[in-house]
Amino acid sequence: MEEVLRALNSIKNELNEQRLEIRATGKNVTEKVTENINKMLEEKFLVWEEKHENLRKVVENQEKRIYFLEKQERKRNLVIFGIEETETSYENLERNIINWADQYFSIKLNYSDIQEVKRIGKKGVRPRPTIVSFTTLGIKINILKKRYALKNTSYNVKEDYPKYVLEKRKELQEQVQLEREKGNKAIIKYDKLIILSKNNPKRKLLSSPQNVTTPNAEEITPINK
Repeated sequence: MEEVLRALNSIKNELNEQRLEIRATGKNVTEKVTENINKMLEEKFLVWEEKHENLRKVVENQEKRIYFLEKQERKRNLVIFGIEETETSYENLERNIINWADQYFSIKLNYSDIQEVKRIGKKGVRPRPTIVSFTTLGIKINILKKRYALKNTSYNVKEDYPKYVLEKRKELQEQVQLEREKGNKAIIKYDKLIILSKNNPKRKLLSSPQNVTTPNAEEITPINK
C-alpha cells in the first residue's frame, strides 16, 4: 500500500513539475509574441512617421509654390470699384476701362495694354468690382501713383489680393496701430508687417502665411470705401 502511495505522490509531483514547465513555457511564448508584435508595430510606426514627414514637406512645398504662383499671377492686377455696369460685351468693358483711365488719370491705354478684364461677384444694385490685368507692371504702378485723383469721386482702386491675404491684412491693422503708437513707422506689404523702428532704421518683417488656401479671384471681398 505504501508503495502505491509513493507512486501516486511521484506521479503527482511529476504532473506539478510539468504544469509549472507548461506555464513557464506559455509565459515565455506570450512574452516573445508580445515582443515581436511591439517590434513590428514600432517598425511600421517609424515607416508611417517617415512617410507622414515626407508628405508634410511635399504639402508645405506645394503651398509655397501655390503662394508664389498666385502672387505672381495677380502681380499686374488691379481691382476697380465704382465703374458703372453699362457694358453689353467684353469689348465694351475694355473700352469703359480705357476711357476711365484717360478721364481720371490722363493715362492713354490701348486694348493691347489690357490682358484681361472681368467683373467679380453677383449682380446687384451697386456696380460689381472690376478686375483688370495689365500686360505690364508699369501700367499698374502708374495708375496706383495717380489714384489720389479719385479723391471725392465714387471710384476706388485697390490691389488684387486673395481672400486669405485680405483677412491677414485686416488682422495686421491692429498691430500697425500699436507700432505707430510706439512711434515706429509700420506698413503692411502684401501679407507682412514691415516695421521701421525709431532707433533702428532697418526693416523688420513680421508675420508670414501659414496653412494657406488658394481661393479663386471671384472670392475677393471688396473693402468698403
